[in-house]
Amino acid sequence: MKMNGKKWAAAAAILAVLAFAFWYGGDAPGLRGWSAGEEGSSAGVSASVSTDASRSEQQESPESSAPDAPAQKAEKPEPQPDASVGGEGEKAPPASSAMDIDPKTGQDQYHTDPVPQGKPAPAEPQQTEQAPEVSRCTISISCAAILNHMDWLDPDKAELVPADGWLLPATQAEFHEGESVFDVLRRVCRDKGLHMEFSNTPMYNSAYIEGIGNLYEFDCGEQSGWMYAVNGWYPNYGCSRYALKDGDTVTWVYTCDYGKDVGGDYFGQSGDET
Repeated sequence: MKMNGKKWAAAAAILAVLAFAFWYGGDAPGLRGWSAGEEGSSAGVSASVSTDASRSEQQESPESSAPDAPAQKAEKPEPQPDASVGGEGEKAPPASSAMDIDPKTGQDQYHTDPVPQGKPAPAEPQQTEQAPEVSRCTISISCAAILNHMDWLDPDKAELVPADGWLLPATQAEFHEGESVFDVLRRVCRDKGLHMEFSNTPMYNSAYIEGIGNLYEFDCGEQSGWMYAVNGWYPNYGCSRYALKDGDTVTWVYTCDYGKDVGGDYFGQSGDET
């Protein structure tokens, strides 16, 4: 059935009225102050915020516990004083323990055996400082042992041996603590006009006394030469390594038998010919 123009117009008018009535009735979402898309959007935002908050709490949870973490670990111990460091009232170690002894050789770097307990350890010349105060020691030089072995002596040296054996009777000498037996010997011989010859021996870090008063090693037998003692003890190291103290007594003696004839057996009593 065909509709004329008037019928089309009337139908259109009726549809328009119905549409207007529907929207005007207030059931349309847009007339309540929000759009259809906003509810979903708002719900999505709410859900997102809630989810993000939950995630944030989960992420922040370890951080909030971080300050307590050290309590779960063993506390780092406080540094304690080293028991090996000398403290108030600690006794000084024995002289031999002050030496750097190689366990393989039983000697220090200059081939020196450990010093007997209670005796002074070697003092290396290059590491020793001199005190400003003046100290005094007693020094003497004797070749009396030769008198008992004149038949061993080089005939050309016989006139050099004093009748009493003293090249230098006990004499007081001034020095500064930190100076060695060698320093004092050289100064005294120079001041007294007494001949003295020495050589430096880097292997032993000391001077070696070859001759005093023109009496040299081997002049009175193959086991002859010069030895020194301090306060009655014959050190087992060179005279450049013995640092003197105020009041020390230094004795230089010529031996004809590796010290056995002067009370300082070179092999049996840790003597030293230098």
